[in-house]
Amino acid sequence: MGHLTLRSGDALPAFGLGTWLSEPGEVYQAVRRALELGYRHIDCAWIYQNEAEIGKALEDAMAAGDVKREALWVTSKLWNDAHAPEHVRPALAGTLKDLRLEYIDLYLVHWPVAHRHGVARPRESSDFLPLEQMPLEKTWGAMVELEQTDLVRNVGVSNHSLTKIDQITRAVGTRPAVNQVEMHPFHQQRELLAGCKSRDVVVTAYSPLGSRGRPEGMKRDDEVPLLEQPALAEVAAELDATPGQVLIAWALARGTAVIPKSTNADRIAQNLRGSEIELTPRQVGRLDELERGERYVTGDFWCPPGSPYTLASLWG
Repeated sequence: MGHLTLRSGDALPAFGLGTWLSEPGEVYQAVRRALELGYRHIDCAWIYQNEAEIGKALEDAMAAGDVKREALWVTSKLWNDAHAPEHVRPALAGTLKDLRLEYIDLYLVHWPVAHRHGVARPRESSDFLPLEQMPLEKTWGAMVELEQTDLVRNVGVSNHSLTKIDQITRAVGTRPAVNQVEMHPFHQQRELLAGCKSRDVVVTAYSPLGSRGRPEGMKRDDEVPLLEQPALAEVAAELDATPGQVLIAWALARGTAVIPKSTNADRIAQNLRGSEIELTPRQVGRLDELERGERYVTGDFWCPPGSPYTLASLWG
């Protein structure tokens, strides 16, 4: 399984298991199955509200001899209500307790969006904090300080534009090790990917299969299913592979890490086989032609009336 080298010299497994929307009662078995099959990268976040169950799975897998801690890569993320510097380390401590780990390999600022402390999901405009009041630079400074402890090996960001990456890097003097963002053939983010590579920031692609399982409230009536594209089916037929496996291979061919989510045991195994497929330049180009500039996770949930955030300020 391939790896991507971070600025610390640590090797991030390029293929991993995503756990967003993995339900309690299902995520334990999903993580155990993945580790038994050979997955070594597990992507988590506090807001997924399943880290305690994942922690039990990690603990049991290590006790069973499925994986040693030093061979395991665990990522988690700081939620929006803990952006104040004094809240960053306590938030990490909670994640470590739930995951039953002494340290995690990568800790990310989940969104460039801030909430009042204790507000997980804003219900009114006053629940948001504008970045002028809670600057990303302050949050990032506290994240970088974590690298000087034994609690975190690497820190990075998620859903950050190049402008925001440059802003926090200039202010603190340390660039993010990773930027985790939505990437697939419908939304290839070529400029962002090239910019991160030139800045030595590794990119992890989330929702690489088109995020079919996300909540209904995040879907649009006119949505085009990525997995049903004829070009994708044609390449899959050439390789005797599934469309999902081809999308995983495409993400890896671009030099990104990729974290498809599944709790289905057969699909978890299928996805792993996708990491072993190599596309030809012609096949990569065929999928590149699908670019639509279309996000599935638009971020509009951060931009209700009265919010200090807009889609332009979020992604621009």
